[in-house]
Amino acid sequence: MIINHPLLGPRDASEFVYHGDAHLMQRPNPKSETADKDFHDYMYLRENIAGEMRELWFHEQGDRSWLVITRNTLTHDITKVELARNIKREQIKEAQQ
Repeated sequence: MIINHPLLGPRDASEFVYHGDAHLMQRPNPKSETADKDFHDYMYLRENIAGEMRELWFHEQGDRSWLVITRNTLTHDITKVELARNIKREQIKEAQQ
């Protein structure tokens, strides 16, 4: 599988480490009244999607960047590759508005 890195261009998937569903970027609020349940769900409950899914990948054998890859888990077709830092910055910006 080839991953088209946004900064470095096409790279073999063997350079990367898969870290799971990209929802891991949405950590629960530790000050919430439901923090215990929220963190339990965050850590242990996962959806095993058969189809298009947003995933976190780490470029371990390269520039050590984090990527959010939209990939079909049935066909392995990659439709989008984004830098995780850009997505997180957008989320922070939206939360501040």
